[in-house]
Amino acid sequence: MSAVLQPPESEAQHDIAELQRSELEQAWRQFGAAASPEEFCRSWLALQCHIIGKVNAAVVVLQKPATDTFAPLAYWPERSADRAQLAAVTEQALREGRGVIQPRAVAAGAALPVRPDYQLAYPVRLDGRPRGAVGMEIAWREEAQLQVVMRQLQWGAGWLEVLLRRHTDPTEAARLRLKLILQLVATFLERPHFKDAVTALVTETATQLGCDLVVLGLREGSGMKIAAVSHTVQFDPRTNLLRDTEAAMLEALDQGEPIVVPPARDGRLAVTLAHAELARVSGAGGVATVPLLRDGRPIGALTLQRAPGFPFDAPSVELLEGLGSMLGPLLDLQRTQRRSLPRHAADSVREYWGRLAGPRHGGFKFGFLALLLFAGFMAFGTGNYRVSADARIEGETQRALTAPFQGYVRAAAHRAGDVVKQGTVLAQLDDRDLQLERQRLVSLNEQLAKQYREAMAGRDRAKVLVVKAQIDQARAQLALVEEQLGRVALVAPFDGVVVSGDLSQAHGAPLERGQVLFEIAPLDAYRVVLQVDEHDVAYVKPGQRGEMVLSSMPGSRYPFAVKKMTPVNTSRDGRNFFRVEAQFDAAAGAQLRPGMEGVAKVVVDERRLIWIWTRGLIDWARLKIWTWLP
Repeated sequence: MSAVLQPPESEAQHDIAELQRSELEQAWRQFGAAASPEEFCRSWLALQCHIIGKVNAAVVVLQKPATDTFAPLAYWPERSADRAQLAAVTEQALREGRGVIQPRAVAAGAALPVRPDYQLAYPVRLDGRPRGAVGMEIAWREEAQLQVVMRQLQWGAGWLEVLLRRHTDPTEAARLRLKLILQLVATFLERPHFKDAVTALVTETATQLGCDLVVLGLREGSGMKIAAVSHTVQFDPRTNLLRDTEAAMLEALDQGEPIVVPPARDGRLAVTLAHAELARVSGAGGVATVPLLRDGRPIGALTLQRAPGFPFDAPSVELLEGLGSMLGPLLDLQRTQRRSLPRHAADSVREYWGRLAGPRHGGFKFGFLALLLFAGFMAFGTGNYRVSADARIEGETQRALTAPFQGYVRAAAHRAGDVVKQGTVLAQLDDRDLQLERQRLVSLNEQLAKQYREAMAGRDRAKVLVVKAQIDQARAQLALVEEQLGRVALVAPFDGVVVSGDLSQAHGAPLERGQVLFEIAPLDAYRVVLQVDEHDVAYVKPGQRGEMVLSSMPGSRYPFAVKKMTPVNTSRDGRNFFRVEAQFDAAAGAQLRPGMEGVAKVVVDERRLIWIWTRGLIDWARLKIWTWLP
């Protein structure tokens, strides 16, 4: 490749170029570090004059806050002798609300120069209204070049608009910062993979904040691990630049606050040795590191570098602080979700051990101690192991009163729940048909008796035998009817309580022979029927004692003893239950009635509390393991 040879510059030209570069760098530094509107406008105007070139004079006029008057905030050069020479063109731009280009006016009688100087002005608008203007006098140039200068002023006026908006509406600046922070966070969240997300985050941050390099590091033990570098996917963390960046991150994390070189705000003292070294090695004009924290715990850090002449100002640092406060929890959450199970367990153990061994976290330590004591109590303490089951009270003996013959209900004096004495009439059946049948049979017997006497008088032996048989049959039928009439009234066979049966709403209803009408149980003899789950029935044995609590009387306990295990099971709600019978103690109480339900607990024996509480889980696990094993 051939090289193009350039003639060497003269020493004077070289000195002028160096002076211009030095002034330009100083103007950029002042622009980035401006702390007041006046400093901002002076540095901005100086930059515009250097960029445009061959500027004779310039002025920035802005509206005073809360007034309708305009005042100049900056001149160039600062020691300009005639500061009123641009007033006319500036006022015209404010009045007309548009850019103005005109030749410089000459004194009356003076000859118009061939190449006159030009005066330009461009208004600064805010919300559609002129809030200021920039006036400038430049040396003669072509029409196309004048348009370039006007576009430069139009572009640069945007900075003045930002300044006005920041000072006229402080909440607007905060809103813009928040909008940018949310935009960066959205860039991070919209990527499904962590590596892609952090790379997009640092790249977008570098683009939006005008940084040459943005590096994200995550805390790994006592050191840092570089997670992403802007504008690149592949990087070597062993390079000197990234090692110095890690040192700067650790420096910021150790102090727990953002570090900016050169400082953007006064009054804050910080150790900046690693940042100064990073700026020296990388040649950056500004270096800033923001710690990423979650609940005061360091998660990582974000280090940003800008080109020479573009240091970080106070608004940029505020934006970085807001970004860091949102990224810390998000990065920690993302990193937690992508950890493997062993790594997650190790980090959890390390975190909880740090809470136990470190300062603070008094509530956590107290809770851990209480849990430890509870676990010890459960492991070594003992208690009665009891089997719980649904229970129901039944009469020890239960008598059923059935319909003695086909008929109808005539009257019903009692129903289920009534306490009756022996001989009490519970209900009566309709006996009208039986009475008619009895009268018929009585008449028939009289007729047959008359025929019998006539046969005996006539000595008709055959007729005597026939009539004798008919008389016996009629007498038997009459005895049956009289027996049925004697059973028309249904009476209680003993003192007890009616367990079931209600004929009070069935007057005149037909009955079938053998139909159960009432069930009566004695008042002094009960038994308890327990429905024991199939998982617990192996622990229940005859002779074991327990207690029952009734749903209707939860404040009383009734002791009992298990008497009989029956091999009869019933299914309910998808589970199998076995019938276990128990006997109440002698002093069970007069309030008990058959049909009462509650919960019974059978005392098996004394066992460790940990076994009592985990028995169900252990049995379930054994069954599942047996099912899964080949």
